[in-house]
Amino acid sequence: MTLFDSLVDAVRWLQLWVFEGLVQPLLFASGSMGLAEVAFDFTEAMVLGAIEVLLLALVLGGLERLAPVEAMTDRAAVRTDIVYTLLHRLGGFGLMVFWLFTPLIDALEAKLRLLGVSRMNIDQLWPGITDRPLVSFLMYLVVLDAVDYWLHRGQHRLQWWWQLHAVHHSQRQMTFWSDQRNHLLDDLIRDAILAMVAIAVGVAPGQFVALVMASRVLESLQHANLRWRWPGFLEQVLVSPSYHRLHHAIGFGHEGPARGVNFAVLFPIWDILFRTADWRSGFVPTGIRDQLDGRDYGRGFWSQQWRAIERWTGRA
Repeated sequence: MTLFDSLVDAVRWLQLWVFEGLVQPLLFASGSMGLAEVAFDFTEAMVLGAIEVLLLALVLGGLERLAPVEAMTDRAAVRTDIVYTLLHRLGGFGLMVFWLFTPLIDALEAKLRLLGVSRMNIDQLWPGITDRPLVSFLMYLVVLDAVDYWLHRGQHRLQWWWQLHAVHHSQRQMTFWSDQRNHLLDDLIRDAILAMVAIAVGVAPGQFVALVMASRVLESLQHANLRWRWPGFLEQVLVSPSYHRLHHAIGFGHEGPARGVNFAVLFPIWDILFRTADWRSGFVPTGIRDQLDGRDYGRGFWSQQWRAIERWTGRA
């Protein structure tokens, strides 16, 4: 048995232990045992999320203390970001959306099949090659990242959507915790579209969990308080903390003709193709320009959520 197999077995044991000791009794007491299969999947997401958060705190938290871009001056803002992170990574928010939309997509597929139209399973494009686990995983990752790039453009371009997305950009103390600082409605819209695309191209629930986890780890790294740029051509292959920091910078990240730069979530190729890449380096303060004039985007979780709704409805 390899080390990887041992780790997988350990995660499965922990998932079963949490499910049988905590989740299953709650389902039984509430008369909801019909949801046991779905709850078991959520338990897996919760266990993996807890492990993920612990490792990120140890590794990226340690690196930020050793070589930060800027000194930590607003610990309260970071504590709020930790709340966002725990809510999303222990709550299985993305998986919940995926599960909710699966029956709708299945019903639509059944109707389309009657018309002779079937679901596009991209891992079957080249049998023997694209259906290999690693190859299909990378293909799905690229497809979802391309969709996410355009969703991100929409979050900046569409004024109503920007009022929600501004919650994410209002963080002026960037750390690896900042990735999940989003308005819940913003997340719901984005995750719903990504989930529908994932289901439509043939992503299975287990694959979706793995895709979400891989993306989240990389996005946490991008938001880290680090001055890192990847060596050589790698800087144009994978989004680095320096590259993404410019996306959050006052004067760059949400201004100009495209309402920002460096929209790519994982792979800068989309910014290169659609001319939204900016490769300049150096320290740049983050946040939204009108914060310098005193506009308040909220300090705690609930105030940030409520102020976004006020901006969205035109009351602020």
